[in-house]
Parts: sequence; structure tokens; C-alpha cells
Amino acid sequence: VQLQASGGGLVQAGGSLRLSCAASGTTFSINNMGWYRQAPGNQRELVAKITRRGSTNYADSVKGRVTISIDNAKNTEYLQMDSLKPEDTAIYYCAAGRGLYGNDYWGQGTLVTVSS
Repeated sequence: VQLQASGGGLVQAGGSLRLSCAASGTTFSINNMGWYRQAPGNQRELVAKITRRGSTNYADSVKGRVTISIDNAKNTEYLQMDSLKPEDTAIYYCAAGRGLYGNDYWGQGTLVTVSS
């Protein structure tokens, strides 16, 4: 499975961005997809996860501002981020797993920069 992330960029505080992550290869093996982020000097952290059936899980820091979704037909997940804050600045990584919770595959990161 290969994951291709896109959609990062520079946005002002309060703005919005939509990230996409397209999976290819043996996509039938994927049961969950998710987004993680890593800011300079910090560890990689979960942003949101979603199962094929649409069950979602969000980090407390993004609840109410971020929406994860999945298009099973396209094997693509999306991360709609609204009301962005400077502390959301990070490299965002997409991930996918064969189980309901773990990650077996990682995409390249996409940089999100939120200016104040």
C-alpha cells in the first residue's frame, strides 16, 4: 500500500485547509486511516482516525475544528481543518492500518503552516 498526501500549505490563523491522502496498491487490506502531525521539537501525535465504516476518533486539541472523512470507493481520506491556529503548524502525515486501530502504512508528510 502506498499513501500519497496532499493539500498542505500556508494559511492565516482562522483559515481553513483540506488535506487529502490517496491510497493505492492492496487497498482492500486497509480498515482504518488517519492523520498524525509532528511539530518541530515534538513527538508525532494523533490528529484523527477513521475506520472504513466511518467511526472516528479525534485528538482533544482539534475537536470541533477538524473533520476526518473517507471515500471508500476512492480509497482516499480527507482532513478538513477549520479555525486553524498557529499551534496547528506541523508536518501532517497520513497513515493506514489493516486492523481497526494500528498503523501499517505511512505516507510522506505535508507541511501545514499557520501564521498569526
